[in-house]
Formats: sequence, C-alpha cells, structure tokens
Amino acid sequence: MATVLIPLAKGFEEVEAVSLIDVMRRGGIEVIVAYLDGEFDTNLVLGANGITIQADVSIKTVIADDFDMIVLPGGWDGTYALADNRKVQSLLKEFKEKEKVVGAICAAPYALNKAGVLGDDYTCYPSVEEEIKKDGYRTDKMVVTDGNIMTSRGPGTALCFGLEIVKRLVGVDSYKAVKEGMLLDFCK
Repeated sequence: MATVLIPLAKGFEEVEAVSLIDVMRRGGIEVIVAYLDGEFDTNLVLGANGITIQADVSIKTVIADDFDMIVLPGGWDGTYALADNRKVQSLLKEFKEKEKVVGAICAAPYALNKAGVLGDDYTCYPSVEEEIKKDGYRTDKMVVTDGNIMTSRGPGTALCFGLEIVKRLVGVDSYKAVKEGMLLDFCK
C-alpha cells in the first residue's frame, strides 16, 4: 500500500488538506498527517478558516523511508511555517534525493522552491508565482507533473490533484473508481 505524508502547520488551507486526505484514502493510499512542533506541541492544528484538524504524528518522528510521497497543502501562514521548518525542508530534500514523489498545492510550491526541489514546470496559486520568481509557471493546467514533482493551483483543484496522486501511486483503475464514485467528471 502506498503511504503519503501530509505535514500541517497552523494556517493551512483546510479545503486542500481535507480533500487530498479524503481522495487519497478513497483511492487506497495510507495518509499520515503530521503536525509541526511548536508553541503548544499539540496534534490539533488550526487551519486558515478556523477549522481544526487532528494530526496523527509529530513531524519530528517522521522518517522519509516510511513514505512514498510528501504533499504540502497551501494557505500562506501554513506555507511560510513549512518553508521555515528545518525538518520539513530536510524531508523535502531527502524525498527528492531518494526519487520519491513530492507534491504541493496553492501557496505550498513556495516551500518546495525554498528547499530547492520545485520542478522546472509547476503551477501554484496565481499570486504565489510572484513570490517564487522562477520560470516555468503554468496557468493552463490544474495539476502539473515534472518528473517526481507534482503541483496544483489551489482550493478548487484539490480534488483533481488528489485524483492525479491516486493515479500515480495506485494506478488507473483506482483513479477511475474514485473519479466515478465522487462524480469528478471535471477532472481531466
């Protein structure tokens, strides 16, 4: 079974995190949610819109070899925290070095860029491209895959991003079953 790590930081975009977790689990992927250690060292992480998610593990206990992929949800406050967290940045570099899949949506490609792992072709939330300041920004696709780096545009593309992850890690049959079961005909 494929296993994906989703680190959450205070201020994450809830729609993206929950949609990704849900779609991947429906597709047969084990998803582990990690919280960043901080002020309260609690596994309850407050999102950008006041919704709290209970994480499974502390980021400090995460070992890259236990996962096939790491996916970062957006939300500016959460993204900045992920970009400034040494463990997250180290994991991103280790995943890339070991040729594991790395993903980010919305503002989170900023954290990939800071780690030096963002692909040559990528997408993100439109205003984030100004922060990244790197050629290769694509506006014509909801999901862009560049080798082992997958990026997506924002909250409205989270379900399609999750489906593309399912296709990549589990296969087309699972992708089709989840897509049909969730009536996601708009995902290409």
